[in-house]
Amino acid sequence: MSFRIDIFTIFPDLVEAMASASVIGRARTAGTLDVRVHDIRMAAADGHRSTDDAPFGGGAGMVMMPQPLFDAVEAVEPPRPLYYLSPAGRRFDQDMAGEFASGAGFSMLCGRYEGVDERVCEHLVDGEVSVGDVVLAGGEAAALVVLEAVARCVPGVLSNEASTTEESFRDGLLEYPQYTRPASFRGWSVPEVLLSGDHARVARWRRAQSLARTIERRPDLIEGRGGLSDEERELLIEHGLDAATGR
Repeated sequence: MSFRIDIFTIFPDLVEAMASASVIGRARTAGTLDVRVHDIRMAAADGHRSTDDAPFGGGAGMVMMPQPLFDAVEAVEPPRPLYYLSPAGRRFDQDMAGEFASGAGFSMLCGRYEGVDERVCEHLVDGEVSVGDVVLAGGEAAALVVLEAVARCVPGVLSNEASTTEESFRDGLLEYPQYTRPASFRGWSVPEVLLSGDHARVARWRRAQSLARTIERRPDLIEGRGGLSDEERELLIEHGLDAATGR
């Protein structure tokens, strides 16, 4: 059975183009993912397909009207929960991606302009999701971030299922550095351990590098894990790395 994700937007062509490419596109073709993109303008009540109007009380910008949004969603009856992409929402991360993928499907509503009428937040959507403390013109880019992150967690989407267990943020750490051919490029050589054929040794090196990279670049993730364990400190020392700086 396909994992269904519905996306509501006034720019369906933009979303559809991204959702038809690469990993997502292949999964849709294979039937593993059922991604449905809905044009909110098709539910507009006037001949101009209007979806926005000036805010009550005055102010800059326009606000998306409730009628097209409610009607678009109610006509489709998409899988719930339905999330509104909003800077006021719950912060999206890899754990949330896994959480979404463990369900039976979900939907996303892309806002535009100054946002949506508050009655949409109160009575139509089931929650709000933010991809970070940035200002975007609309929710489409955010929806595509959520789509790809969640899709990669759905069984059968990736040809190599091991990929999802070794990526960044698993176990609260950044991923270790990766190398490919040639073994020497412009005088820069691949670490010898990766050419050794010793899988246990490679695994320990990768774990040490993952820890070091996280310490150096995202110490907040280390703090969130409760710090380093004694075993992890010993592993860093074994590879000549400082447990305080990661270097």
